[in-house]
Amino acid sequence: MAKPIYLNKAEHRQVSDAVAAAEAQTSGEIVTIIADRSDGYADVALAWSIFAAFTAIAVFAAIPHVYLDNIDWLLGYWGHDWTFWEVLTLALGFGVTKFVAVFLIQLYQPLKFWLIPGLLKSARVRERAISFFKVGAERRTHGRTGILIYLSMREHRAEIVADDAIADKVDPEVWGNAMADMLEEIKQGHLAAGMVAGIGDVGAILAEHFPREEDDQNELPDRLIEV
Repeated sequence: MAKPIYLNKAEHRQVSDAVAAAEAQTSGEIVTIIADRSDGYADVALAWSIFAAFTAIAVFAAIPHVYLDNIDWLLGYWGHDWTFWEVLTLALGFGVTKFVAVFLIQLYQPLKFWLIPGLLKSARVRERAISFFKVGAERRTHGRTGILIYLSMREHRAEIVADDAIADKVDPEVWGNAMADMLEEIKQGHLAAGMVAGIGDVGAILAEHFPREEDDQNELPDRLIEV
C-alpha cells in the first residue's frame, strides 16, 4: 500500500520557510514531521478478532439449540442427533469464522482506526513522537534547544516534544496554544497553514526564552519530513 502524500512541493516549501523565519528570531531549532500513522495497531486488530471469536463461541454455548435447530432446517435434517464432537466442531467453526471476518473487516482503515481507543492512540502517538525526537533532535544542538512538532494523520493527533533546555524553562501547558492554533487550521483541511501557524507560535515562545545569538548556526534541517 502506497504511503499517502499529504503536502505538495509548494506546501513543503511553505512549511520549511516558516521554520526558517521562526528560527531567525531564536537559537532554538525546530524539526517538523508528518506521519501517516504512528503504529500499525496489529495488536488491537488481533484483540478485537479474539473478542469476536470468544463472543461467538459463548453465545453458541448459551443457546446451542437455536443454532442447531436452524442448521437442521437448512440441511433438511429431521431432528438430527448431534454428537458432542459435532457440536464442539460447530462452536469452534463459528469462533474461527468470526475471528477471520473481524480481522479482515479491519483491513478497511477508517473502521480500524475508529475501533482503536482514543487513549491508546494518544499514547502511541506520544511514544512515536518521542522516538523521532530522540533520533532527530534530542541533544543534537549546542544548547540543547531542539524541538519537534509532530503530526500523526490517521490518529488525528499532534505532539510537541522539547529538548532539556527548553523543557526546563517552558511549562508543557504553554505549548497548548501552539497546538490549538495549528489544529484549528488542520480541522478545516488547511494542513500546511496549520503547520505554519504552529511553527509561528512555537517560534515566538522560543524567541522569548532563547533569543537568537549573533554567532547562531542552523544545526538542524528546516525541511518538513513526511514518514
